[in-house]
Amino acid sequence: MKISSNIKNILSNVTDWRHQLHNNPELGYEEAWTSDFISQKLKSFGIEVHRGFGGTGVVGVLKGDQGGGNRAIGLRADMDALPIQEENEITYKSKYDGKMHACGHDGHVAMLLGAARILSEHKKFNGTVYFIFQPAEEGGAGGLSMIKDGLFDKFSMESVWGLHNWPGLEVGEFAIHKGSVMASFDKFNVTIKGKGGHAAIPQSSSDSILATSATIQSLQQIVSRKQNPLDSVVVSVTQINSGTGFNIIPEKSEFIGTIRTINPNVRKSVHKQFLEICKMTAVAYGCHAEIEIIHGYPVTVNHLNESEKAVIVAQNVVGKKFVKTNLAPSMGAEDFAYMLEKKSGCYAWLGAGKGKRGYMLHNSKYDFNDDIIPIGIAYWEELVKQELPIHTSL
Repeated sequence: MKISSNIKNILSNVTDWRHQLHNNPELGYEEAWTSDFISQKLKSFGIEVHRGFGGTGVVGVLKGDQGGGNRAIGLRADMDALPIQEENEITYKSKYDGKMHACGHDGHVAMLLGAARILSEHKKFNGTVYFIFQPAEEGGAGGLSMIKDGLFDKFSMESVWGLHNWPGLEVGEFAIHKGSVMASFDKFNVTIKGKGGHAAIPQSSSDSILATSATIQSLQQIVSRKQNPLDSVVVSVTQINSGTGFNIIPEKSEFIGTIRTINPNVRKSVHKQFLEICKMTAVAYGCHAEIEIIHGYPVTVNHLNESEKAVIVAQNVVGKKFVKTNLAPSMGAEDFAYMLEKKSGCYAWLGAGKGKRGYMLHNSKYDFNDDIIPIGIAYWEELVKQELPIHTSL
């Protein structure tokens, strides 16, 4: 990829911004410093700033040279960190114990700020660009909070676009899915209640541990027998709690876990089967089940038209052979899904190689790959150029 002079001129600044953000990680809905940092940069570019969406969210508003254009698009970057103790020994290492940017949101913010600076200096587009800096992607549903606070009511945009760094894809590669790209995630809490008693007199008890074990085993048939093998489904039990002593059959046992799917209809079907299996298995062992399924993020589904546009944009940036459109979706989840439920748009993956030192996302030694910063900026710049083209007079 050939880096434009516009990007070269600001690259050292953008990289420094990324390092400052990495040095000052903040968890979801706590991004006060980050919000101030972003707002100050946008204002220095002459961009109109609005704050308070989703608590700490920031929206920058920039109109192009041809101010009469009524089209508008939104570009989104997430900005929260993770509750992980950083193990990197770098000059810009997290200054806070138990907090670090282990998913690259520092890089996402820096790239979007870089694009905002270039676009503000040249304004070679017709319409309005909304720069959306979103809090609390990591489990806090910050995207939904921004929507509830009136993001799309106050700022009328026809489409919204997301970009995430992706270790495992080579540097300079993009992956764009036409349809589902990230899974839904839901949590479950199940309590199996029986009748406690002495471990030496099991016949007088209804063993909640035995019922729990059978229930967990039976849940495996959801994936192996009740769903189409071509539909991606994950049902994982991740924690079991029961008992207080070696000679006591406990009255209750609890287990928790997660359900993941990449199809909204499959999600509904899996929930129904989950409830049925838990209830019926518990009854078969003389117990009863109390079940809570907590709905998390929905499936992230790219819109076809916008996906095809994103492919063209990425090809213009890195070349046709470096844009993949046939990768399997990830079973990870992403709250950009809420925005794509309200607006058409596309969520793309930007290759980050193997990551610095070979570590993947959410690892204590992960660090965003600065080599992809110019590619991300170029993607945003090209997207605005394609979506909000300047009309030339004859």
